[in-house]
Amino acid sequence: MGLPATQTARWSTFHELSLDELYELLRLRQNVFILEQASFYADIDGKDQAALHYLMREGETGPLLGAIRLFAEPENLSARIGRVVIAKEGRGSGLGRLMMQAGIDKAEAMVPGCTIHLSAQSYLEAFYRSLGFESVSEEYIEDGIPHVDMIRSAKPI
Repeated sequence: MGLPATQTARWSTFHELSLDELYELLRLRQNVFILEQASFYADIDGKDQAALHYLMREGETGPLLGAIRLFAEPENLSARIGRVVIAKEGRGSGLGRLMMQAGIDKAEAMVPGCTIHLSAQSYLEAFYRSLGFESVSEEYIEDGIPHVDMIRSAKPI
């Protein structure tokens, strides 16, 4: 699954992000998760430094359209995808599916045969199911928003 011609994406460690990219990433997450969704929580949680970050933008230097963060845990044969965020102007365009597939592919490349975990906002449960994730918890409230834990089972290597 490729990117539309007008969009670019790349994986970066925290330390590979430029200051401008880090600022854009934190601003996008703040705008969507905290302001738009009115969920007042500590987004800057001290975990970004250990994550890989997937940034998708309009063109090479255009605005940041979306991002995810990925934690690979080879010792547990698992990975975790989180902080899946899409700017308003990128929603409904298939970017979420492209970003999630990139996260799944990267997790499986880094930890072959891994299970992939995520905490999904409940209204997106069907979307994540379409990517092979299954619910493994009852709905719960996290940061004022209904969530459900989901896992994508390991694929044979």
